[in-house]
Amino acid sequence: MNQTFAALQLGPAKRAAARLAAGAQTGSGSCRTQSYATEAKKKNPYSHTIKLPQTEFPLRADAARREKQFRHRCTDALYEWQLKNNRGPQFILHDGPPYANGDLHIGHFMNKVLKDIINRYQVMQGKRVVYIPGFDGHGLPIEQKALETLKGRDRDSLDPMEIRKLARNFALKAVARQTESFKEYAVMGDWTHPYMTLDPSYEANQLEIFKAMVEQGYIYRQNKPVYWSPSSRTALAEAELEYNEKHVSTSVYVKMQLTDESVARIGGAGKVSALVWTTTPWTLPANRAIAVHPDLEYVLIQVAENSESGSAGYQLLVGKDRLEAVSAMLPEGSTVAEVCMLNGKQLEGLSYSSAVSGKECPILLANYVTSDSGTGLVHSAPGHGQEDYDFGLANGIEIYAPVDDNGRFTSAAGVALAGMEVLGEGTRAVVAMLRDAGVLLHVQEFTHSYPYDWRTKKPIIQRATPQWFANVGSLKASASESLRDVKIFPEFGRRRLESFVAARSEWCISRQRVWGVPIPVFYNKSSGEPLLTAESISHVIGIIRERGTDAWWVLSTDDLLAPKYRSDGNTYVKGTDTMDVWFDSGSSWKLLEQVSERSEGAYADVYLEGTDQHRGWFQSSLLTSNAVRGVAPFRVLLTHGFTLDESRRKMSKSLGNTLEPARVIHGGRDKKKEPAYGVDLLRLVVGSTDYTHDVSFGPLVFAQFSDAMRKIRGTVRFMLGNLNGFTPDMLVPFEQMSSIDRYILHELRRFKQNAQTAFDAYEFYRAMQIVSNFTNADLSAFYFDISKDCLYVGAADDLQRRSTQTALFHILVDYTTALAPVACHLAEEVWEFFGPTRRALGKTTDSVFQESWDQTRSEWNNPELAADWTALRKLRSVANRSIEAARTARHIGSSLEAELDVYVPLNTRLGQLLTKYKSELCKVCITSKVNVHEVGGVETDGFACEERIAAFDTETPVRVVSRRSSLHKCPRCWNFHSTEESSLCGRCDDVVARQQ
Repeated sequence: MNQTFAALQLGPAKRAAARLAAGAQTGSGSCRTQSYATEAKKKNPYSHTIKLPQTEFPLRADAARREKQFRHRCTDALYEWQLKNNRGPQFILHDGPPYANGDLHIGHFMNKVLKDIINRYQVMQGKRVVYIPGFDGHGLPIEQKALETLKGRDRDSLDPMEIRKLARNFALKAVARQTESFKEYAVMGDWTHPYMTLDPSYEANQLEIFKAMVEQGYIYRQNKPVYWSPSSRTALAEAELEYNEKHVSTSVYVKMQLTDESVARIGGAGKVSALVWTTTPWTLPANRAIAVHPDLEYVLIQVAENSESGSAGYQLLVGKDRLEAVSAMLPEGSTVAEVCMLNGKQLEGLSYSSAVSGKECPILLANYVTSDSGTGLVHSAPGHGQEDYDFGLANGIEIYAPVDDNGRFTSAAGVALAGMEVLGEGTRAVVAMLRDAGVLLHVQEFTHSYPYDWRTKKPIIQRATPQWFANVGSLKASASESLRDVKIFPEFGRRRLESFVAARSEWCISRQRVWGVPIPVFYNKSSGEPLLTAESISHVIGIIRERGTDAWWVLSTDDLLAPKYRSDGNTYVKGTDTMDVWFDSGSSWKLLEQVSERSEGAYADVYLEGTDQHRGWFQSSLLTSNAVRGVAPFRVLLTHGFTLDESRRKMSKSLGNTLEPARVIHGGRDKKKEPAYGVDLLRLVVGSTDYTHDVSFGPLVFAQFSDAMRKIRGTVRFMLGNLNGFTPDMLVPFEQMSSIDRYILHELRRFKQNAQTAFDAYEFYRAMQIVSNFTNADLSAFYFDISKDCLYVGAADDLQRRSTQTALFHILVDYTTALAPVACHLAEEVWEFFGPTRRALGKTTDSVFQESWDQTRSEWNNPELAADWTALRKLRSVANRSIEAARTARHIGSSLEAELDVYVPLNTRLGQLLTKYKSELCKVCITSKVNVHEVGGVETDGFACEERIAAFDTETPVRVVSRRSSLHKCPRCWNFHSTEESSLCGRCDDVVARQQ
């Protein structure tokens, strides 16, 4: 994680930020021990002649109150303004719809603010941003939460329309609450016209996509195993699973007794069993075959258990490579003797009696069988697993699953098991039955990764039921090809998304719930055959576009049927399944066709969501768009990490470490423990952090960024205060500006370009690092420190003072615009306080976001001057160490008490530079005088610091000696330039005389 500002506030920098006061204390690069502001508070006859900064801009934000004053200007008003006034190309960031099932958490805040940073930056680039917020309003979690509001009523007693009404009302209330929160976060967008997956127009558009997929042959129905959630009583897609690494399962080794005829075929004698292993004993009632590999070797063994067991001998058929492992499971004292060797092909066609059902089943060949684990013989239940299903389909085996919607055995599994939960008492009952029947060789529990319903957090099963599917296998090539034109950040997201797409062959899109978009299918009452044609779907779409999806449950089948099918001699019933919510949200790209102005097709410039959406919304959007249009719906795909607490733990209610944005913004009950930080501080945390990795939030992070925010406000306050009264006639042409002011404008140009490059690359954290470095290194610790002398004690109309003010004007404009995409309220506040000055100087926009992100002037680019000042700043560092040594020895107090002697080879580039700037060196080093000598000359006594300075492609030795000045301190400017005690120096005497 790269939390830029926070990292820079630790240690001395953090303490310095907290000490900022009234603008005059901005900066810590010199050895000053007091400020002009402090001096002015004393009884000083010259204090009225000093030009201290004057501004009402507060150092402390009082953000929770002040931000509200600027919110409308930088959100709703700005969104409307930029659509009407910006003349650049359209920019569309398509919003992935958050689920409307509760209040927002810090992850929602991070997601929406990242999007908002992008949009604000694009507005400042002159583009017309289209951002339509979305809300996902269907699905099981909403239905369940709505049903939880009922008191004293059973869910099964409600009809579908009662459930749908409850769910819709719950979702709409959640949308209203979430909207208010997002608006408080200063997320700019079209909040008056959001899209919701429960809107009739959206639902109709979704069904248009479904119809197109039906027409192209992507949609089919099949009775096959699907992920089934007993806790939700519905099928799930793979994207709706999460894996519990600590799930405990029971594994069993079971003897399946061969028929007499099969025993004779392989030369066995007595009781001969094929030994199988399974980690899902509850699937044994559905066993319909045993699979063996044609090329593996198998061994028939004679087992004689110890005499104490009282067991008679028996024979087992196991894989040769698994014999040692199986032998270790036998009772102590057992003996094993090899009867004969067989290959897999010799076992094909043998029959056995299934251990639970007693049904006679075959042994068949399958290439997926291995000898890596188990016994080399695989129990197959085609109704409870995809691999088993494919195997059963290829061999004409019954697809059988005696388990109901609640995950309980049906009566088809046997009276003894009927009604039992398969993952609980049902498993235990099956194990007991195997033990009682004498066919259980070994049982053990083990911990492993197992799929869970990501909403209910309970385990799922695989179960064959008739479901509707989308054929993903035929879309893989098109989807992967379309990603070639997509820029994906970070790059590992490309591999992740491609791997998810490649691993899928089908997508189960049907759900057994009522709160959703219906699959518009009718079934022939006699044959059960589905009616799903372009004409039948189109008719339903027309009804839904007008009346919404409630019509599916309210209207009769005849009303919903297209006219041609009402009198075709068949009787139909309407289906009861609804669509997977990922199909709902994955259809949202259809909106782009309504808002896009691009002649080359409708697509979004950016999709941005969490890394979990590679298997969710990113994938469903990619698949549906490719199925209908053959293209990806996005041009840039951005992924952010998860939110963690300060101990790097994932936030969860069970750990009690979740974080509500409102609590950070407005504070807790105890404001000392939980201050009200406001929105911009949280935005600054998000914008300053490498969001491509997981991001930590917590009290320590907020406290550090609070220091950083004060540092920024102190920086802005210094500039505003020193621009007080600055008018157009005081502007200094660039060519007349002083060397240091021209240099800082060169650095400003570089700062703005680097920040722009970072924003263009969606690396906001790097842009904020650039802002932070410019704030701390270039402004506070250097330029502001050096400039205070001319700003505070120079004549008001002095060229140097006006030159510095001109530079400050340009810096403040670019500094504020660079901050604006992230700290939008602060930027607007600065723009407001900057108003009189900037308007007088031609910056007349009402909002900082109406100020274009101009390329700074080319004449500011001066690499030669920058090289000179880079060398001078290195000299300043050496001088500061020398001065600090004198301070430590109590030889001097303030750095202004020091006089420096600099020894350098004068014939070098550095020596020539120091000679050229000799008159300015005292300002650079903030001392009263600097002398430059040839190295090797007679050296004065003092505190020396020696270093080799790398400048102008070489290293030059420099020695700086600090000593106490022989002159006296000027009571007005503090410089030791006065020839007599308590008398003004020549400059101050002249300035004061001009003011009288």
